[in-house]
Amino acid sequence: MLKALADYARLLRAGTALARHDVILPGEYHDRLPVPAKIAGKTLRLFGGGAKGRPGQRLATALEKLGPAYIKLGQFLATRPDVFGVETTTDLSRLKDKLPPFEMKKAQKALAEEFGADEAARLFPELSEPIAAASLAQVHRLQTPDGAKAVKILRPGVEMMIGKELRAMKRAARTVERVNVESRRLEPVAFTNTVAESMEKELDLRLEAGGADEMRELSFKAGYYHIPEVDWERSGKRVLTTEWVDGKPLTDPNAADTANVDRATLANMVTRGFLDHAINHGVFHADMHEGNMIVTPDGRLTLVDFGIIGRIGLNERRFLAEILWGFLKRDYHRIAEVHFEAGYVPADKSVGDFAQALRSVGEPIHGKSASDVSMGRLLLQLLDFTHTFGMHLRPELVLLQKTMVQVEGVARTIDPGHDIWSAAEPIVKDWITQNLGPAGAAKLVAQNAKDVVDRLKRLPQVMDQFEAQLNAPEPKPLPRERFAPWWGWLGTIVALAAALVAIVYAP
Repeated sequence: MLKALADYARLLRAGTALARHDVILPGEYHDRLPVPAKIAGKTLRLFGGGAKGRPGQRLATALEKLGPAYIKLGQFLATRPDVFGVETTTDLSRLKDKLPPFEMKKAQKALAEEFGADEAARLFPELSEPIAAASLAQVHRLQTPDGAKAVKILRPGVEMMIGKELRAMKRAARTVERVNVESRRLEPVAFTNTVAESMEKELDLRLEAGGADEMRELSFKAGYYHIPEVDWERSGKRVLTTEWVDGKPLTDPNAADTANVDRATLANMVTRGFLDHAINHGVFHADMHEGNMIVTPDGRLTLVDFGIIGRIGLNERRFLAEILWGFLKRDYHRIAEVHFEAGYVPADKSVGDFAQALRSVGEPIHGKSASDVSMGRLLLQLLDFTHTFGMHLRPELVLLQKTMVQVEGVARTIDPGHDIWSAAEPIVKDWITQNLGPAGAAKLVAQNAKDVVDRLKRLPQVMDQFEAQLNAPEPKPLPRERFAPWWGWLGTIVALAAALVAIVYAP
């Protein structure tokens, strides 16, 4: 009971902040609202304090002021143009996660609690003042005999604060899904759980260290990104230390204007690196905004901040690759079939009708340069069809969708003429060849043969277990089980008697 009251108090605080920024029933939609909503909107705007900007910009400002949990929620909401529209989600995608740093004394205390006072003094002798600070953690520079390091330290008490806010959000999502039938297509509970799981992982820096190390290993194979090396001795649950990276983040407008950087090449690296990780390995950096990408003086693209790692299974990888390949080859019927095979479109819908809808989206952009294509209009068309064909949100694809939007946005910022389809083609073509062509068929046969051999190896053990079950003595029935047939007959007699009474006394 007390938890519920605390949750509703937090939600009331959030609602008040949204009302002050004219996010609830905004004035821009006044003419489209029914009369009661118009009155309510005008009343809320009396307390708005003259909020300025587009609705998405005002929402982003409100979420920033509400704190880290709401900032992350806003970043995820940016993946839902089907709910909020392209303009609003574009504004949300620019949410800034920056706060004033906490005191050095608290940073030193955090290190002592993580490693012990003596060990912390040995490992972190020359820790700098905070270099950057976000809602969850801040970063310091550390000079060591092995070179400069970046030390990330979680904010004191952030775990408890995030836990309370997430609990309130989950309660709100359950309430919305219970009272609004239409909202169930958008899966608010599943969506909120995805946000919560992602944030909870960000609060354990050991997981981030593992993700960074895994991504570094993958990047060695592909060569698109540079990933800083983890300093395991100086890392723990609340502290993460990696090698220091010199360079400019892509938030700096001049980051790509260096002698060793070609903008078109850099944009292709952003797109192809992401697709290589996602399609070929099923793992990807899931927070690829400009602040997490650094261009080094020698022209390398470095990724940092691995708090959110996305993972998709083989079926989702195949789905992604075949969808991209289908659009590249204008094979809309195959794209439709893949959607049905993956279960993304209800089986009672028509494959032909869905292919026809996809054709109406794909053909207008075929042969046009990226600068001539309105991605907002294209996205709106696709999202209209998700409603028309009753498609549900797939929680396992939320991070993938979010990151794809980020990746294209970053690439187009670097190079306005960037064509995501042309950039994707070599990666997708290679995957299709390796997994769906002759080589893929041979690989599948080999895998199936291996599975058969493994099953045959276990056959004697399975047969022994089966024989033991056949020879096991039959358990004695419990007293109630012994009279089970009689209970059944008694139920039948009572039912017949009730039917006779109903017939006799029927009017």
